[in-house]
Amino acid sequence: MEQLPILIAVMGPTASGKSDLAEAMASELRFPLINADAFQVYRGLDIGTAKPTDRHNYHLLDIVDPWEEFGVGEWIRRVSDVLPQLFAEAGGAIVVGGSGYYIRALFEGYRDLADAPDPRRREELNRQSLEVLVAELQARDPSAAARVDLQNRVRVQRAVERLDLPTLDWSIPDCRKVKLARLPELERNRTRIFRRVEAMVEMGWLDEIRGLILSGVQREHPGLRAHGYRAMWDVVHGERSLSEAIEATQVEVAQYAKRQRTWLRAEPNLITISAEDEGEALATALDLLWSEDGKIDQPARHVLEPGS
Repeated sequence: MEQLPILIAVMGPTASGKSDLAEAMASELRFPLINADAFQVYRGLDIGTAKPTDRHNYHLLDIVDPWEEFGVGEWIRRVSDVLPQLFAEAGGAIVVGGSGYYIRALFEGYRDLADAPDPRRREELNRQSLEVLVAELQARDPSAAARVDLQNRVRVQRAVERLDLPTLDWSIPDCRKVKLARLPELERNRTRIFRRVEAMVEMGWLDEIRGLILSGVQREHPGLRAHGYRAMWDVVHGERSLSEAIEATQVEVAQYAKRQRTWLRAEPNLITISAEDEGEALATALDLLWSEDGKIDQPARHVLEPGS
């Protein structure tokens, strides 16, 4: 009987080595990669999002501009559009990234997601004043208005946009699903994060910020919510020292990585890989994927070790 295609997720906290593992698996299995990082979708945000330098085998990188809103519904729609072709061509695909909600929504079949807003509706709202947008939100959804910062135009407008968005109708082909997570030791992961931030600055992160400014990107644009970008933006504008921005970004990313670990503790059907050596991690992942008869073996979810 013909086997179903396989959809593999490689998860893990920031700087855990999940991208290296996913790329090694893709090379071994000859599968394409699908980006599941909420900020690597943005054009021009390369260094600060640790975007892969070799992107030929990736899908859903560099698909929107930093001033555009992007969320899980839009990501799911794009994945569901591309998966049938990837399955037909390669027999499988590997999803990799740190946006755990994206992966969970895809693998668990979430149905209460909103599609992307109509560009014409967004243009219409772009012309409205903040006061008009706040009034519409308060009139149509007082509970949403109570949760939103009414001084933040971007967030108010997005809340108004969501009032009219239909629920996303999506599906993917039948497939076997496997979720793997790379879980390095906590302090080692933290050290990697601190070194990564310093390396990003050495690679020219500030020059990247300057290029974004010249292209018309503004500090409040959605893409600049990515970790560290607003801190480095302030350095470029002389409002913060570089050392302060580096330290603040290191702490921010380390805290986010801890939240990612907490998220992974509740991830359904997750198989964790604690191997630090790259070759060992790859061998472990492949052993978990393939049984002797060549079929996918999906063992029960592994529980994270205490203190991880």
